[in-house]
Amino acid sequence: MHQHWPELAAGLGPALKELRTGAAGVMQGFGAVARAAFEGTVLDAKTKELIALAIAVAIRRDACIAFHAEAAVKRGASRDEVMETMGMAIYMGAGPSVMYAVRLRRTINGLAVLHGRLRAPPSRAASGFRRKRQRPLRPEF
Repeated sequence: MHQHWPELAAGLGPALKELRTGAAGVMQGFGAVARAAFEGTVLDAKTKELIALAIAVAIRRDACIAFHAEAAVKRGASRDEVMETMGMAIYMGAGPSVMYAVRLRRTINGLAVLHGRLRAPPSRAASGFRRKRQRPLRPEF
């Protein structure tokens, strides 16, 4: 983990400049995505930066944290707003861990059954439990 966020953010300049020339088309596309993300009219720019900051913390990306922390402050985010945002980042970092733990439990149980260390549970049909098939979530555009 990086300890000096302002230095990290400042140090990104030369590398980003080189990337913008070395991969110009890709970086222009990335810039277009960034501009489009900020064009919306429902959420203000400060809120969008706080969302980006929460995501950066949840996925543990030092450079993104440095960049979006500075941008959030420049857009008027208060210390309290950043702290509340960090609460959501912690929640979103922990919540997925819980869901993966559930998936791992199923995997471990399946492996234990496969290797004869655990008896297979009774089928759901035999227990009278039927799971309703769910459609995958699809974004509505």
